[in-house]
Amino acid sequence: MHHDGAMHHEESSTEAVIGVAEVVPGNYGAAISGSEAITLADLVEKVEASGSYEGKITGEIQDVCTSKGCWLTMELPDGESIRVTFKDYGFFVPTNSQGFPIVLEGVAVFTETDVETLRHYAKDQGKSQEEIDAIVAPKKEITFEATGVVILDKA
Repeated sequence: MHHDGAMHHEESSTEAVIGVAEVVPGNYGAAISGSEAITLADLVEKVEASGSYEGKITGEIQDVCTSKGCWLTMELPDGESIRVTFKDYGFFVPTNSQGFPIVLEGVAVFTETDVETLRHYAKDQGKSQEEIDAIVAPKKEITFEATGVVILDKA
């Protein structure tokens, strides 16, 4: 890992979609295939057992950051959600990609998200000030940092 303070933006990233995409399905970030992905139920089991998981997961996009698609959430079997961010903010997903099936490759870990960050996410989701103010405790949740994703066509 090299960090020289400056953000590197390769010229090839001019294809990055920020905002609404006319055609949502496609590959974002590193090129990956949809094979060998595990379900979110299996992911929860693995992360609870070992604290982390590296590989591919598959699910359906629940919420997306409305400002530029810099994070998304997927619903877990227990009704909680998993938050996905993208490695080094190197790519984004279309802001109109809710409800699409997705395969992601990366690393999942348990994270404790602080109140300030949770409120920031709530604001990104367009929640009311009342809902934002109601967030008063940090949340322990599974987060996933993706290096590449494939958004599939809706069934």
